[in-house]
Amino acid sequence: MSEPKKIVTRFAPSPTGFLHIGGARTALFNWAFARHHGGSFLLRIEDTDRARSTQAAIDAILDGMHWLGLDADEPPSFQHAQAARHVEVAEQLLADGHAYKCFCTAEEVEAMRETARLANQPLRYDGTWRDRNPSEAAPEAPFVIRFKAPQTGETIIQDAIQGEVTFANAQFDDLILLRSDGSPTYMLSVVVDDYDMGVTHVIRGDDHLTNAGRQAQIYTALNWPLPVFAHMSLIHGSDGAKLSKRHGALGVDAYRDMGYLPEAMRNYLARLGWSHGDEEVFSTAQLVDWFSLDAVGKAPARFDIEKLDYVNAQHLNQAEDADLTAQTLALDADLVPFAAQLEAAMPLLKERASRLGDLVADAAFLKAKRPISVDEKLAKHLQDDNLAHLSALQTQLEALQNWSLEPIEACIKAYMEAKELKMGKLAPAFRAALVGNSQSPGIFDVLALLGRDEALGRIKDKIG
Repeated sequence: MSEPKKIVTRFAPSPTGFLHIGGARTALFNWAFARHHGGSFLLRIEDTDRARSTQAAIDAILDGMHWLGLDADEPPSFQHAQAARHVEVAEQLLADGHAYKCFCTAEEVEAMRETARLANQPLRYDGTWRDRNPSEAAPEAPFVIRFKAPQTGETIIQDAIQGEVTFANAQFDDLILLRSDGSPTYMLSVVVDDYDMGVTHVIRGDDHLTNAGRQAQIYTALNWPLPVFAHMSLIHGSDGAKLSKRHGALGVDAYRDMGYLPEAMRNYLARLGWSHGDEEVFSTAQLVDWFSLDAVGKAPARFDIEKLDYVNAQHLNQAEDADLTAQTLALDADLVPFAAQLEAAMPLLKERASRLGDLVADAAFLKAKRPISVDEKLAKHLQDDNLAHLSALQTQLEALQNWSLEPIEACIKAYMEAKELKMGKLAPAFRAALVGNSQSPGIFDVLALLGRDEALGRIKDKIG
């Protein structure tokens, strides 16, 4: 009994722009499926459109994949480098009678389309040279090589997500395999590369579903086995409309810059169209363990930035304090002298944060220069009676032998009880003196984290 074939998936972006959310999810599903089955995940840059392909876009794709942690098992391949192989296969199809030379000029093809347009019919090539002898063309006349697509019957795809999909062959015209300059087209190159790379599962967006029908015909003509096709629905905005920049259709680099963790992005992207029971927050290891195409839904997923914030907040809360401290310091070098205090504060900071930027903002009190600048909302709490209470408390706090959270809290609460004060009375005054705004952990924690000298110095500055 032969062993089952090793599963191979691929992510094949065109390098004409950044790695967007839809592409990142496609890469993730291919990666997770391969990892779940102990297979291989490959990256292929589909750069046959040389005019639109740029090195900047290639770099952005590779950088985005690296940040997301979607490691390919081999160095990336580049489609244009295989052009000679693509030409070889086109010539094989020509020799076997599955393709033909078409000598129609661009003007003649445009006239066919105009005729179809006026007749309200699909814009397609009419097969003028399908059964003609090339000898009828003028000597040295330029030509393209077209695939001789079946004109009757049906092409059926057993899609792992969409189920059985049937295409009437009459809807397909004879697509171009080689252009007049001899360069291969995308449709041919994809089939040849997937076959040569041993790809067993083609997992991609359902905007490629019609392409699967065309590509299946090429596979059949070459007598090559079809891969398993799996076409997932596209991502929509939270309002159900096609995803656009206003919904969050940005490059993954933008989400990195906005302070999202790669593990949170993997978690959230996985939930866009795939589910495992009611699990909303899970680790990457759990994703790999649970992932299957059976659980990918047919309905379009909806991108919701608030849900992404929620998932990111959960991952921030679960992250190691030392790791978050390092990432926060990388975002704000001014906090480096306060690294020890920052790490001590991290359990408090990460409870309040949705993004890495929130950690930076909430930790700003550590690096604030004296005298502390106070915003208008808090400045009004530094009136005479509150300043008198701060002065009295400063004296009591100075007497503490142990400058830590519990003694500080006990000292302040004892004073307030003796004076019959509520925390709502003094907390804003403390916050004004110590932080200057409302963005920080609780006051007892701030006092402890700042240290005796810095904390009491800030209070003294406001008392005068």
